[in-house]
Amino acid sequence: MSNPLNTTYDALVIGAGPNGLSAGIRLVNAGLKVLLVEATNEVGGGTKTAQLTLAGYHHDICSAVHPIGYLSPFFKTLNLENYGLEWCFPEASVAHPLDGEEAVMLSKSLAETAANLGVDAKAYQDLVRPFIPKLDELLGDILKPIGIPKHPILMARFGSKAILPATTFANLFFKEKRAKALFAGCAAHSILPFNKTFTAALGLLFLVTGHAVNWPVIKGGSKELSNALLKIFQTKGGELLLETQVKTLAQLPKAKAYLFNTDPHQLAKIAKEVLPSSYLKKLNSFHFGPGVFKIDYALSEPIPWKDPNCSKASTVHLGGTIEEIARGEQEAWNGIHSEKPYVLVAQQSQFDTSRAPKGKHTCWAYCHVPAGSDWNMSKIIENQIERFAPGFKDIILAKHTMNTQAYHQHNLNYVGGAVTGGAANISQLFARPALRVNPYSTPNPNIFICSASSPPGGGVHGMCGYNAAVSVLGELF
Repeated sequence: MSNPLNTTYDALVIGAGPNGLSAGIRLVNAGLKVLLVEATNEVGGGTKTAQLTLAGYHHDICSAVHPIGYLSPFFKTLNLENYGLEWCFPEASVAHPLDGEEAVMLSKSLAETAANLGVDAKAYQDLVRPFIPKLDELLGDILKPIGIPKHPILMARFGSKAILPATTFANLFFKEKRAKALFAGCAAHSILPFNKTFTAALGLLFLVTGHAVNWPVIKGGSKELSNALLKIFQTKGGELLLETQVKTLAQLPKAKAYLFNTDPHQLAKIAKEVLPSSYLKKLNSFHFGPGVFKIDYALSEPIPWKDPNCSKASTVHLGGTIEEIARGEQEAWNGIHSEKPYVLVAQQSQFDTSRAPKGKHTCWAYCHVPAGSDWNMSKIIENQIERFAPGFKDIILAKHTMNTQAYHQHNLNYVGGAVTGGAANISQLFARPALRVNPYSTPNPNIFICSASSPPGGGVHGMCGYNAAVSVLGELF
């Protein structure tokens, strides 16, 4: 077998996370000779699974629940199920507990979801109903670079609401706390303060996705998505080189196109000899936003939620009212460790029995913290869970924690512990990672970026890689 380092390729992709794999697949499907280079000993990036606590307990290291992955326009074309991927669907996407009352539930049934929103039931249905049957078209336009949409009327209708700050949106469309809380839990996935423009976008989009599919987990762990993508890539003739940390372009084999599934800082460092200083300055000034602190638990039994309906959801949003969640997100952005942070909980083992020994369970939980934080937020996270599930602390068999520094060490793209590829604030929403007509291109015609630091940003959907590969094909082949 020839040495990859002594071989010439059409395209070389640096970084084998979902975006790198997606870029590689699109390029090999076009008949190109492609090499995928990965620093670690396995592919996956943000989609890895490991036994972090006890033997037999399989924990997702980063991504856990995959509504956009299931709905991804590119993934839908790949027939991933034919390559071993199996989705596990819960009864509901989201449970949002509130103090002293029943949890708010988001499920595929619009009627059932609206029924527990009180006076806001009709307003909620009127808000999301127009987008549900057209979600594929909406995602097709959202998950690509800013430009002329294929469905301009639909995008205008969505965009007129998405542009709003999350607090403004909630107060405009809803009257009472239940609907506002449900929306706030979805909007907080953006990891931005709720007073910023466009923070309503992700909240509204996630509400709509919850009526298209009950947010699934992947049987066996998120790593199985990476494994399926790798099988497709290699079946089509793609080549893989593991355990190769790229530090300079000089160490790479010759290629016509180099696609970087890395953060902008790594791109600037690796390609500094062939990119102009003005562009390097833009890359190095890219802002990543808050990081995360995460805990994985091995549990002796299911989480003892006050409201048993919470056990029906793959995702539980903890934080109470929109006011409390907004305060916690603002504090993380301002460099403050919140005493009552928004906590995102995933319950994979409720729907995938392969995740833990029989009768036992896993729990995946994280909160947002200031970038680069070295704080241990375990007690604070457990207090938030215990608030809505008394007795939770008594069923913990073991736990594994990762602060922002551990996350960055695990994946160099997670600068400061940020897992979204960089803050999606107004400037970086339209200039990601820098303002260019083709955001995947660089001033060097042979170098491209395909990571979550390019459009459409964070999430496991492969669209950054796919879009970048389309750009490469259009410009060089």
